[in-house]
Amino acid sequence: MNTKSISIIISTYNSETWLEKVLWGYQNQKFKDFEMIIADDGSGPKTEVLIQKMQAEVFYPINHIWQEDNGFQKSKILNKAILACNTPYIVMSDGDCIPRPDFLEVHNTLKEEGYFLSGGYFKLPMSTSKLITKEDIISGRCFDMKWLKKNGVPSSFKLNKLTQSNFKASFLNFITPTKATWNGNNSSGWKKDITAVNGMDERMQYGGQDCELGERMSNNGIKSKQIRYSTTCIHLDHSRGYKNEESIAKNDAIRKNTRMHNCIWTDFGIEKK
Repeated sequence: MNTKSISIIISTYNSETWLEKVLWGYQNQKFKDFEMIIADDGSGPKTEVLIQKMQAEVFYPINHIWQEDNGFQKSKILNKAILACNTPYIVMSDGDCIPRPDFLEVHNTLKEEGYFLSGGYFKLPMSTSKLITKEDIISGRCFDMKWLKKNGVPSSFKLNKLTQSNFKASFLNFITPTKATWNGNNSSGWKKDITAVNGMDERMQYGGQDCELGERMSNNGIKSKQIRYSTTCIHLDHSRGYKNEESIAKNDAIRKNTRMHNCIWTDFGIEKK
């Protein structure tokens, strides 16, 4: 019988080195009352081998949801993962985003009926992404500004996303011009609110498909809460071979329709007509 209070969905595709680092990040969470659902968009056997290894090494349960490789079908596998969640509350992130130790604690503390939470991430260069070890993750030093600067990350305002100050984070959340959108790398909401709008639109491939889910939730009366400076993850660098202008243009048209007609439901989601 499941007694966990939060489900975390992590998407992945043939990226075992990054996924292993991410799974160690969840081993290091202060908040431990969660289950892990891995939404796997058709990875080969190496990912399965890694997950079996990690299942024996981490304290939390891992449920590996896999589908056959048919190009970029992240929306489809996310819908399968949403259905597999055994808890009322879902946090979504990616298999290239290492969560800070307070990542789930903040999502759990700030969750509220009638809202979804919109978190942020800090992008690392490839050189730093490769340098990070299990020890760097477990010790938490890979989230330290000084350590990151020493290991190839240039100084910028965006380093404020790693601030540990609650007051500073709240202030930056308040003044940021960035809208609180549903971001696939760091957002959370109630399962009932996600399924009420029929989950992800499976017509959508790369480019804003996560934001479109949030737009339908907003149209359905769910408010958004900006927490991009309160909880963060570090984003490991990678190429995006699946990114193309045709996909982005198609997704933009679907999002424009969602906004124009205040759509709350997609016929191409969890339930199919």
